[in-house]
Order: sequence, then structure tokens, then C-alpha cells
Amino acid sequence: MNRNTESDPRSVTSEPASPTNSAGEEKMEVASEQSSPTLHSRDSGFFERGIKTMLSIRKSKRSLNKEKGKEGTGTWKGKRLSLRFSKSYEENKTTICNGVEEIGEKIEAEPIQGKPLSVMEINELIQKRQLLEAFASIRYLEDETIAERDAEKYQDNPQEFVRKSKDVDLLYNSITNAIQSIVVGTLEHPTVEDTMLTSLVTLIACEEAAHPNTGNAAGPGSDLLGTPRRWREEWREAINESARKRVLRIPMASKEEESSWLDLHLGFLQKHLSEDLLKIKLSVKKCYPEEYQVCDTYVEAFHKAIASHLQDLSQRPLEFNELYTLLDWVANTYRSELFLGHPDLKPEVKTENLSLLLTPADWDKLKNDYIASAKGKIKSYFGNILRLEVTEKWEKEVHPEVKENLYHSSVSFDIQTIIGEHMKISGAISRSLEMKILELCLAELHEFIPRFGEEFVAWSTARDSPIFAPYFVAYVNSFHDLASGLETVFKVNTEELQKILAALTRNFTNIFLNKLRTKAQPLLKKILTKDWILATERPDSLALAVSQFSKYLQHMREPMGQELLRDIHKYVVREYIVQVIKPRRKMNAETQQQVSEKMNQEARILNNTLIDQGSDSDWLLPAIHHIANIIGERKKDRIKEYIKELCQDYPDIRKEHVLAVLALRGLGRARRAAIFRQGYRVLESPDGREDSTLFAEIDAPVSISCF
Repeated sequence: MNRNTESDPRSVTSEPASPTNSAGEEKMEVASEQSSPTLHSRDSGFFERGIKTMLSIRKSKRSLNKEKGKEGTGTWKGKRLSLRFSKSYEENKTTICNGVEEIGEKIEAEPIQGKPLSVMEINELIQKRQLLEAFASIRYLEDETIAERDAEKYQDNPQEFVRKSKDVDLLYNSITNAIQSIVVGTLEHPTVEDTMLTSLVTLIACEEAAHPNTGNAAGPGSDLLGTPRRWREEWREAINESARKRVLRIPMASKEEESSWLDLHLGFLQKHLSEDLLKIKLSVKKCYPEEYQVCDTYVEAFHKAIASHLQDLSQRPLEFNELYTLLDWVANTYRSELFLGHPDLKPEVKTENLSLLLTPADWDKLKNDYIASAKGKIKSYFGNILRLEVTEKWEKEVHPEVKENLYHSSVSFDIQTIIGEHMKISGAISRSLEMKILELCLAELHEFIPRFGEEFVAWSTARDSPIFAPYFVAYVNSFHDLASGLETVFKVNTEELQKILAALTRNFTNIFLNKLRTKAQPLLKKILTKDWILATERPDSLALAVSQFSKYLQHMREPMGQELLRDIHKYVVREYIVQVIKPRRKMNAETQQQVSEKMNQEARILNNTLIDQGSDSDWLLPAIHHIANIIGERKKDRIKEYIKELCQDYPDIRKEHVLAVLALRGLGRARRAAIFRQGYRVLESPDGREDSTLFAEIDAPVSISCF
């Protein structure tokens, strides 16, 4: 028989598989990351055995028809199936696969006498993987049985027909199983059995040629004789089964054995399946015609197997890091150059037509689980910030750092770092997930700030620590930085947070001022007492007590530091005057002089201390000096001038205050009234300062009458 053995490669373009389309943003997140790889193609030659088998099938049909005419039965006796042919074929040739041609209707073959194979012998051929020979014999048996059925040979013996039909079906099923076994085993061995795969392709082509009526499916209760066996579909299903098994065999340690079990498992998955795909590209693909779209079929099979596997993984009780690992792998690794998009797999391995790796429902569940887990994680992180502040700073009384002349706390930086890191990794998955994590962080922050404040207040109340004031300043600075950072870096509306921080700052400030009062009040109450007059207390005692708190305000961010320092300055001067103008016993001239000198001395020390620390309330300086001068002045006219100066500098002073000062000077009621009428003037504030109200906040002694 003469054959043209020149290969005739043909490029067959198949329609891409329909991906799962959705307008939903989340489904596009994964699909958009996929790349489109390509592969080289190699031509396959003609399959000699397949050609012979095809011719054998045609010859067996004619031989069977001749036997029917002679004997009326289609028995195999006296006949032997041959794969040898004497005549060439030229008519009605159509391509079945690349290098395999379907034989036309007109083929002449010489019958060769011999004994046909038994069912057992055919089955042995199948077991030996001599599938083409086995198929030819089964086909002959099938044609014979059909011919005998059509000749009504089995009318009196239907059981014989059932037996022979069942034999044909079982033999075909055995070949089907062999096909599945060959395909499943293709990737199991180190090398690809090229001959076996090319023979498999020929076998499928022969079966499709023998059973061309693909629509002739067997109905319920009918025999399967002459119906298509759909081995190409079985081949495709076998590839799916192979992919499923190989995915499930990927090593996976337990969580108890390895904390990073999922990360390691997905790494093994990438490695092993990348090797499989490369093997398919370089060795398996060349054994199949282009129309089989081998690479696409395998990629789709692995895609479905991985999708099913990940769906199972996503149903497990995963922790935060494991949930992120799975999300990141699906969104960023799967279709990237780390896996399906690897340059070595291009251009054969394509990803653009693959459906979503996870269904929208599974993807949403995975993200929701991640968000729920992140909530606990962020709460824990914030809790650790507080714990470290307590154990490493407050309890050990470690002073805060000073940076750029401001007390510094790492609280703001730590909080922003936590938020930033979680937004960064979540943003790598999707923009929507990033925004949800930001909302979650802010919600947790709104709960954390008051809890932090409660802990600080409880600690500061329980002990009189020297580091309270420095940390009060440091935290006020840090809260300011936190709000500013969230606005500028994260573009967050901090209106609600600002309210929380403002309330916390007021609370801290009240504690700060209460502690200052606690230190200052005992010293203020000693003013004009016997011990105070006798100078048993140092003149700078009050200034030192106040300075224990006020000195830290120079390291507070403006304008709050300046405002608070003004309040302290004003508080001390006001409370000083309150103590001075209380009704007391009359002092002699010598005592009045001593009191005047000491008041002036303390006023200077106190004023200089606060001014040096940054106070700009120098308008408070004359208040104590004026009163001290009035107390120590012997000349009545000079007293009148001091009264005028006092009223001019502090226009909010009331007559009760003036009379109380004159009473302290020891003047009688009539003289007090006269001096008051001559010196007291109600004036407007000369500089219009809103904060230049001192005496308005001082209650005048009730025992002092005007006249």
C-alpha cells in the first residue's frame, strides 16, 4: 500500500471557554490580575497503526456483508481480522487530526483467512495497552452482532444477542478505562510516553470515524451497539480527574506541625503544578493535534481543581494571617508570573479566559472572615500599645523623650503604623477591602482612646508620680499628631475623633490642674500666717511647687501649652490675692512692712519663673506688687496713688476688693471710705484684652463693708 507520509500541520483555532462574567467589583479584582501566556507548537506525524486500523474497520464491514450473503450469519469462523491492505486510497479524504486522515468510503482490501480473536484475547490486548488492535477486533465483533441482529438471527435466542452486546459494551468500557488510566498517568511518570499518547489520539480518531453519528445516543433500555463512545469527552474528563488528584496530593502540613502551613502548601502548589504545566507544554502537547487544545484543556482542568480545593480551604476556621495568605494568593499570585503567568509557560498557558478562581459568594465570605479576624487583631494591637505604656513607662517611671523641644510619645506613631500596614496589605487585595479595614481601624480607635484615658487617669490617681506631668504633655502632643496624621496621610474625616480627643484632653488637663492645686494650696494657705511672716518658709517655695507642673508645659505643642501656662499663671496670682485679702487681725507697722517686702519678693520670683517658662501673662505682675505697696506704705497720699494704679491696671476690680486691701493695711472705716472715694475709678480695659480679668473671679470678703 502506498501512503504519502508528509506531515500536514494545521492550525485549529478554538473558541475560548466562556468565563464567569460579573459586573461586581470583587469578581473583577481577581480576574484583572491574570495574564495571557503562549506556547510553542510541534507537529505530529502520521500514525501507521491508526491508518491500518481504519482500513481494517472498512475491510471488516465488507467481509461481514459478504459472509451474510453466503451463510446468513455474521460469525467470525473462517475469518481473521487483518491490518494489512493492498490498495491505496485517494477519494473522500478529510482530516481527523493533525497527521491522521479519515479513510473515504471506497477502500478495497483483501480478506485474509484466519481465526478471529475471542473476548478474552481482546481483553488481554487491552490489558497490554494494545488498544488499536483491540479496538479493531471489538469493532468487527460489533459489526457482526449488528448484522446478525438485523438478519433476525437472534429472534429465537435473544439471550445470545444480549450476551454478545454486553461483551461488546464491556470491551469498549475496558478501553474507556484504559484511556482514563493512560491520561491520568501521563503526568505521574518522569517522562512522557509519546508512543502511547499518539496511539491514544489515533484510537480516538478511529472510534469517531467508526461511529460518526454523534447524535445517535442510546435511549433507555436499548443496547449501545453502534453508538458513539465519546472517548474524546472521556479523555477530557480523565484530564480533569488527573488535575484533581494532583492538586489533592500537594503536601499540606497540619497547623500543629507548622504555623505557616497554608503559605507552605500554596508554595508547593505553585511549584508542582508549574512543573506539570511546563511538562505539558514541552512534552505532552506535541503528542496531540492542535484541535485538542491540550494546554487549554489542562489549564482549565487545573483551574477547576484548584478552585474546588481553595473553596474547601476557605471553609476551614482560618486565622487572620491564613485568611490574608489565601486572599493574597488568589488576587496577586495565581495569575502572576509566579504561577500561571510565568514566562516559561508562555504563550501556551493562557489565563484570560479562565473564570473567577473563587465564586463571588466564596470571595465575599473570605473577605468578611478576614475583616472579622482583623477586628480582633487590631484591638489586640491597640491593647499591646497600652500594655507597653503601663509596664515599660509608667510603672518604671521612664521619662518621655524630647524631640524638637516637644515631649514625644510613640502612641501616635504606633497607631498610624498599625493602620497604615493593614491598609497597605488590604489594598493589595482590593480598594474596597482597604477602605473597609480603614473604617474598622477608626472604629477600634474610637473605642481605644477612651480606654487609654481611663487607664492613665486610674494610674495617675493611684500614685503621685513625678512623670505624670511629662506624660500628660506627651500624650496631648501625640493626640494632636494622631488627628493631624489621619487627616493628611489617610485622608480621614476626624470630626468624631476630634471630639473624643478633646474630651480626653480636658480630662487630662483637669487632673493636671488638680494635682497642681494640691501642691500649691498648702503653700497659698500659709500666706500672711505667723510662720509665713517669720520667714520659716522659703520665698521661692510656692514658685517651686508650681514649677513642678508648669515647667513641662514649655514642651507642649502650641497653642495649648501657652494657653495652659497662662491659666496656671493667672490661677496662682488670683489665689495669692484671695489669701491676702481675707479678713485678718490688724498688723503693726513693722509687720506690715515685712509682709509688703515678702509679698513683693514672692511675686517677683513667681512671675519670673513663669515668664521664663514661656508665659506671656506679664500683665499679672503688678497685681501683687500694688497690694504689697499699699500694705507697706505709710503715707496716705501714696496709698491713694497705689489704689488708682491698681484700678487702672485691673479695671474689673470692685470696691469690695479695694476696701479689703485697705482693711489689710489697717486703716479705719472712715479713712478707708475717704481713700476709696478719691482713688477708686471704674475704667475700661486699656488694652481690650479678654483675659485681663483678674478680680472679677475673686470673691470679696463678706465681712468688709463699704463704710
